[in-house]
Amino acid sequence: MHPTLSVDPAAAVGSVDAAAARPWDDRLARRTRGRDGTLSAILALANVSGVINFSGGFPDHSIFPTEALHRLTDKLLHDDAAVALQYAPSEGIASTRELLRDQLARTQGIRPAESELMITSGGIDAITLIAKSMLDPGDTVLVEQPSYVGAVTGFATFDARVVGVPIDEQGLDVEALARLLASGERPKVLYVIPDHQNPTGWTLIEERRRALVEICRRHGVLIVEDVAYRELGFAESPAPSLWSLAPDTVVQIGTFSKTFFPGVRLGWAAGPAEVVEQMVFAKQNSDQCAGALGQRLLEEFVRGGYYDDQVAGARRLYRRRAAVMTEALTASFGDSRATWSEPDGGFFCWVRLPGVDTVELAARARDAHVAFVPGAGFFVGGGDTEHLRLSYSRVADADIPEGISRLAAAARLASG
Repeated sequence: MHPTLSVDPAAAVGSVDAAAARPWDDRLARRTRGRDGTLSAILALANVSGVINFSGGFPDHSIFPTEALHRLTDKLLHDDAAVALQYAPSEGIASTRELLRDQLARTQGIRPAESELMITSGGIDAITLIAKSMLDPGDTVLVEQPSYVGAVTGFATFDARVVGVPIDEQGLDVEALARLLASGERPKVLYVIPDHQNPTGWTLIEERRRALVEICRRHGVLIVEDVAYRELGFAESPAPSLWSLAPDTVVQIGTFSKTFFPGVRLGWAAGPAEVVEQMVFAKQNSDQCAGALGQRLLEEFVRGGYYDDQVAGARRLYRRRAAVMTEALTASFGDSRATWSEPDGGFFCWVRLPGVDTVELAARARDAHVAFVPGAGFFVGGGDTEHLRLSYSRVADADIPEGISRLAAAARLASG
């Protein structure tokens, strides 16, 4: 018997009237009303069995470095418990921050000062800290259209006015951005994922990167550069990061959830000292600090020479699965009007099915025991009905063609 993928909240309260069972709804903050549930739905499917699951952007558990972590944890508990099991400074443990500064110098050619880097509890924590530090109610934030749903809803939670800027296969449309700014729009922040973007998989070309940082510098717009997938590119030489091109204008946020393991909840933010300083203050009133044990584990993992091999193995795995995904889409949708991105890194493939409502399709697909994320949640204000996001990162090679075949069959039913 296949598992049920959703739960009817009314079933949990029996015959109790649904309104009576939720007496606090009218006391909740206004900013919680109408909140998008896309991210929660993705996470709810994380460990569902019996389903070919293209929904979440999760790393494959087969590459988690369990043996090395076992050895390093034993070492830390024996030799460094006073630091590893204690509270950490809000900006991060000094030795871990020193390591990350060295890593950025090695991989991006620029080394942040001590005051220009902090440790965060993953990427979404960094987004929240930036929103707390930068935004007053009604301030404008620009995001790619479409963009990471956690960022779109995260900025909106702080009562920001979120505006989408179109992207295409070459990344953010900088000419559209320039027209928007010339029209009188005065955003405080632009959030962008330049490398293997979520949800499209597209990468911002170098010419546009250089134009983007100059436009934002000229207009006083802080760029928030999310590099969650930068290290998982399939080519050997990535384009220069936005932060390396304009450290005075960019806060780079990164996460180790994709390259180390997500259970550790670690990331970083590097940017202008005055912004990072306020983010540290904001963290003192949220989770106070990133976990010390995770910081020390990461530090020992990198210093022990494990990290580069870990990332190289992950890139090989995801490159292969992206190729399998592209082949499967061609086989199942090649004779239709469907189009899709061909990823050059990261976890995602972005599909357009003209004339198909992908929200309705998601329900049909679940009946066929295949899951994906409809595209509407990635657009400011929703509205899009024809796109969907597929993640190939955690689906076994042999299951990808079968899952896409099931999806194509459901799409044919959905299109009538």
